[in-house]
Amino acid sequence: MSSVIPVIMAGGSGSRLWPLSRERYPKQFLKLDGEDTMLQATVNRLQQLACEQPLVICNEDHRFLVAEQLRHLGKLAHNIILEPAGRNTAPAIALAALTALQTSAAGEDPLLLVLAADHVIRDEAAFTASVQRAIPLAEAGKLVTFGIVPTHAETGYGYIRRGDEVVTGCEDLTSVASSHESAYVVSQFVEKPDAATAEGYLASGEYYWNSGMFLFRASRFLAELQAFRSDIYAACVKAVGTINPDLDFVRVDKAAFLACPSDSIDYAVMEKTADAVVVPMDAGWSDVGSWSSLWEISTKDAAGNVCRGDVMQHASQNNYVFAESALVSLVGVDNLVVVQTKDAVLVVDQRQVQDVKKIVEGLKASGRSEHQVHREVYRPWGKYDSIDNGVRYQVKRITVKSGEKLSLQMHHHRAEHWIVVSGTAKVTLGERQFLLAENQSTYIPLGELHSLENPGKVPLELIEVQSGSYLAEDDIVRVQDHYGRMEEPV
Repeated sequence: MSSVIPVIMAGGSGSRLWPLSRERYPKQFLKLDGEDTMLQATVNRLQQLACEQPLVICNEDHRFLVAEQLRHLGKLAHNIILEPAGRNTAPAIALAALTALQTSAAGEDPLLLVLAADHVIRDEAAFTASVQRAIPLAEAGKLVTFGIVPTHAETGYGYIRRGDEVVTGCEDLTSVASSHESAYVVSQFVEKPDAATAEGYLASGEYYWNSGMFLFRASRFLAELQAFRSDIYAACVKAVGTINPDLDFVRVDKAAFLACPSDSIDYAVMEKTADAVVVPMDAGWSDVGSWSSLWEISTKDAAGNVCRGDVMQHASQNNYVFAESALVSLVGVDNLVVVQTKDAVLVVDQRQVQDVKKIVEGLKASGRSEHQVHREVYRPWGKYDSIDNGVRYQVKRITVKSGEKLSLQMHHHRAEHWIVVSGTAKVTLGERQFLLAENQSTYIPLGELHSLENPGKVPLELIEVQSGSYLAEDDIVRVQDHYGRMEEPV
């Protein structure tokens, strides 16, 4: 059997699950369904397949989130491909295919299993069986897409119409009578339908939801891309011609990739190739594209409520309630989504959850930041929480992971007080270095070079009090940085 390399697309910064999902911390990095984040769950469900280490594709802003979550799973191995800018799925997959061919053993042409990082799949055994059924087809040169067996007439998904049945070469899997255990020539890709059309699709039994998951040989995808979109192919070949090693990341040539046209794999390749095949998948799939879809897949109480966090309810039913840091109480309400985070509250009727994006658009238009970041912000060294602010002051709770270090930096417009709450802080202040233990503090004058490090085995927690005329994050001048962020905006 050919080696299989999972390609996990972890880009995107969707707005449909705001305020929990933000541009800098989108849903693929959240624990929405269980103890793992959606990215980690995507990696973990591959355990029953004989796969190589996954290649994860993400953007610059999310690279440390991806690295940390892969590190927790023991799957971090210089396997994160950074897109200099979003160019849709066809260029992203081309980067992965070219990288896979470069890094594989001489003469090896691996299969690429392309997955999204933000989907939920309930039946992992059924998922595994569908992939195994597709492998012989991909080995034979087919470009396989996985069609989700529809459970209702959904208007929010694209559809795939099946044509003639094809033989997979796995008799043990194809011997059953169910049409869902077969594979078919792709007859047609269709856009999101209206309600009446979707009902017709469901009744016909010939249509599947377009999952955005694929399996094919790296060389076959590249050959078809070159045939149908030679401009995308050429730009991606040029982009991987110069790869810059950077910690756990694969950096491609920025200028070459920025010149690449944007297109989806469906439009660029799958709708044009003569070798597209659809393998049905009936595995409890959801793209978790809205708060109502998250309610649908979640475990409910006797009244149909899904309650996460500190929630009390009375005479209420069919609600999704998420409380991050405060008590949320419901009385006599029905069919609502209520989401409380440290800096925002959302209340929306489940029938109108698609309009949450209108709030996000309004935040962007008004120059606010709540669509981009949470009050609690993650950094490669740890995180900080802006717990209070006012005129000329701001208070943060800072957490530094064991062995990590903030950049050597200075500020033009603010001074800082640091008070250690727990752990040990190693402080660089000008020419001096010293340690601070619990309940000890220090003062960072305006304009003084300084750095903070955790030399201990437990997380370092401290309170930072900033004072000055300008307190925004862009008042940081980096002099040295362990994470290669010297040229980045903060």
